[in-house]
Amino acid sequence: MPTPLPTGPLVTRDTVFAQLRALGVEAGEILLAHTSLSSLGWVNGGAVAVVQGILDALGPYGTLVVPTQTGDLSDPAVWGNPPVPEQWWETIRATMPRYDPLLTPSRGVGVVPETVRTWPGALRSAHPQTSFAALGPRAAEITEGHASDCRLGERSPLARLEKLGARVLLLGAGYDACTSFHLAEYRIPTPLVRVGRPAAGGGWETVTEVSITSERFDELGHDFERDRAVLRGKVGAADTRLFPVADAVAYAERWLPLHRPRAEEFWHPAD
Repeated sequence: MPTPLPTGPLVTRDTVFAQLRALGVEAGEILLAHTSLSSLGWVNGGAVAVVQGILDALGPYGTLVVPTQTGDLSDPAVWGNPPVPEQWWETIRATMPRYDPLLTPSRGVGVVPETVRTWPGALRSAHPQTSFAALGPRAAEITEGHASDCRLGERSPLARLEKLGARVLLLGAGYDACTSFHLAEYRIPTPLVRVGRPAAGGGWETVTEVSITSERFDELGHDFERDRAVLRGKVGAADTRLFPVADAVAYAERWLPLHRPRAEEFWHPAD
């Protein structure tokens, strides 16, 4: 039986550029992009064409930022997708490669962020589990100084993006992928957790961190979009949204304590 033809739509670099501009992306701005390549349709050039189209829309003075998370650099005792046998844990901890911004691939965030991470001139923040990569004139300002004990809080690129007036681009991705909501978790009473990972100097370390979760982010996003100005459109077949980081954080700060209370023993005061 012959392979069926793709249903499309056919998406090119120019398609991405034109439809992002039609959505409201402005030359020279800073975008935090969460993407789903498969949602776009048949993309001629794949992730490379998507990145080129976004950069075209931003122009030479714009900056593109993407999450380049590495959740596999974590304690195997908490792995569930898939789990590993308990008798392997100590060996995994002892031999897990430490985080290297240049070498460590991103995981679980899609092919577009990995393409940005390896793009000529890209810079990447230093956190071993929740790094961000950036391309453009503000890349160093955004990625520098990502504290090793602050995954997505005040000493992370998210807080800098908020202060710089960046906007979030959800390109085929849902609100469950919106990392900006996590910054709000650092500003409301939130439990603390112990997080294990390979240490920068070798060996294993455990740090105390704010407990973060994307639980109910889809509901949060639905209400946010209902109550705030969110630009909506299409890029190829992908539902696409554009809104300020600061608006998302401020809304989540009010929404989360009301709709997702987390009554645990230890609470983290706002920084």
